[in-house]
Amino acid sequence: MHAENSRGRFVSFSGIDGAGKSTQIANLCEDLRVRGMRVRLIRFWDDVARLTRIREETGHRIFRGDKGVGTPSAPIHRRDKNVRSWPMTGVRWFLYFLDVLSVRRAVAKALDSGTDFIVFDRYIYDELANLTLRNPATRVYVRLIMKLVPKPDVSYLLDADPVQARARKPEYPLEFLHTNRQSYLDLSDFIGGITVIAPMSIQDVKRSVLMHAQKKLPFGATPDRRRVK
Repeated sequence: MHAENSRGRFVSFSGIDGAGKSTQIANLCEDLRVRGMRVRLIRFWDDVARLTRIREETGHRIFRGDKGVGTPSAPIHRRDKNVRSWPMTGVRWFLYFLDVLSVRRAVAKALDSGTDFIVFDRYIYDELANLTLRNPATRVYVRLIMKLVPKPDVSYLLDADPVQARARKPEYPLEFLHTNRQSYLDLSDFIGGITVIAPMSIQDVKRSVLMHAQKKLPFGATPDRRRVK
């Protein structure tokens, strides 16, 4: 919490594909706007990550995975973050460091813009969850990244059952989703400060997110400052 609401608040949402992040982000943003807050949504992959076009094209050509977003009626088979090898780990370390520099600029710019709440759809945590924390070198790398990246006021990790998540967003093999889910939980334990929301119904998750946000973030202070212009 920051003294006298001198700057906007900064919230991030993370989780495996199909965890329901988009739904809960929309719910929180709507609630904040109803309260008269000025809200800015930043999509990590679209607005922050660097060299995204090269990353997509290279990954597709090398690993022959499908492009796009999977839906229940049109499942796809992606091959990018689910490919884990030492050469790819080295590439990820380089790319994620570039993303850290980018996210530092994006957060600073957003917080200085007069916006009351900045909500990140995914954050650097979603990239770090693609690494293997069992490796000592990776743990050193993650500690370095955490010293460089701005820490959100609240970081949500939406936990989810991999089977249900894949039914909503069929893009990656179920085995990988199980592994990826555990990576998120391991990362949360390793770095601390992440609020894990257990798998529940959409409405129960919504209530849990809003109740936690109301406890941790000052929704109602300084009415004139919070009025939408």
